[in-house]
Amino acid sequence: MLNFTVGPVMSSERIRNIGSEQVPYFRTSEFSEIMLENEQFILKYSKAPLGSKAVFMTCSSTGSMEAVVMNCFCEHDKVLVIDGGSFGHRFVELCRIHNIPHIALKLDHGKKLTRERLYEYDGQGFTGLLVNVDETSTAVLYDTMMIGEFCKKNNLFYVCDCVSAFLADPFNMDECGADIMITGSQKVLACPPGISIIVFSPKGLEKVEQSNVKTMYFDLKEALKNQERGQTPFTPAVGILIQINERLKEIEKQGGVDSEVERIAGQAKDFRKRIEKLPFELVSESPANAVTSVHPTTAIAYDIFLKLKDEYDIWVCPNGGDMKNSIFRVGHIGAITHEDNKTLVDALIDLQKRGII
Repeated sequence: MLNFTVGPVMSSERIRNIGSEQVPYFRTSEFSEIMLENEQFILKYSKAPLGSKAVFMTCSSTGSMEAVVMNCFCEHDKVLVIDGGSFGHRFVELCRIHNIPHIALKLDHGKKLTRERLYEYDGQGFTGLLVNVDETSTAVLYDTMMIGEFCKKNNLFYVCDCVSAFLADPFNMDECGADIMITGSQKVLACPPGISIIVFSPKGLEKVEQSNVKTMYFDLKEALKNQERGQTPFTPAVGILIQINERLKEIEKQGGVDSEVERIAGQAKDFRKRIEKLPFELVSESPANAVTSVHPTTAIAYDIFLKLKDEYDIWVCPNGGDMKNSIFRVGHIGAITHEDNKTLVDALIDLQKRGII
C-alpha cells in the first residue's frame, strides 16, 4: 500500500528494520543515553528556549493533550480554545471532562484565525490558550507568532499542539513564546504510533511543578523527574523510542529541521499543482504543509477514499462526522516522493475517466 495519510506514515527502510529487532531491556545506562540524546534533538528541532526540557509519553498524542490539560490547568483557570475542527474540539472536550472553565473560539471548517477574531477575546481574564497549530482535520495552519503576541499581551499560558506541524511547518517555540509543545511519533518523525512528546519551556516547567494533579500515569512532575536520568516512570514503548533516535539522526544528516520543513513544503506544492485540473476545491484558507484538505465537487469524498484503498492500493485520509462525505485529506509527510504523488494523481485521473469523480 502507498500511504498518503497523516499518521501512521511511510517509514524509511532503516526505521522499519529497527522495528524487526529484539526489543532490549531499558533500565540500563545505554537506553538512558538514547533517551537523553532524543531529548536534546527534540529541544533543538522545536527551537525551544534555554532551560527547556522534554518528556516521552507512551500514549497517543491525545494522551499528552490530556496530561497537559490535567497538569497545567484547574478550576480557577479560564482557558481560550481555538476550535476550528475535530482536533481543536478535542481540547474543548478535555477541558469539559476535567472541569476546566473554558471558552471555544469557533471557526468554520477551513477558515484561518484572523487577528480580528482573536482580539475579540482580548482583556477578558483568560489564563491560558490551547491551539492545534495544524488543525489536521481541515489542514488549516494557525499563525503561532500572532497567537503568541496575544498570549504575551494577556499573560496567558500558551499550549501548542504541534502533532502534525512539528518538522512540517516553521515553528520556533522560543520566538512565538509557547510554554508547551506536543507532538507524536507517527507524524513527521515517521515511526510507529505509541509515543507522544511534550516540550516544556522554563515557564511550563514552573507550571507543572506547582500543580497538584491527581493521577499516576499522567503525572508530568514524575515524567520530568525520570527524564533527568534518561528514564520514564513506567515501561515505555522501548522499540519506538529507539526508532525515534535513528529518525532524529536521519533528519540531522539530511540537513536538519529547516531542510525537512522545506522538503515537505515541496511535496505539498507538487501535489497541489498536479490536481489543479481535477474537480476539486482546496478547503483551507491557510494551508499547512503536512496535509492538503480536498473537497471533491462532483463526487462523495468517502467513496474516493474507498476506491483508492480497494482498487488502487493507496491510502488517503477520510474525515469523520459532518465532513465525512465532503472532505478527504492527502498527507505529505513520511517517506514519500514526487513520484508517489504522480501515482496518486494518476489514480485520481483514472477515477475521473471512469466517471467516478
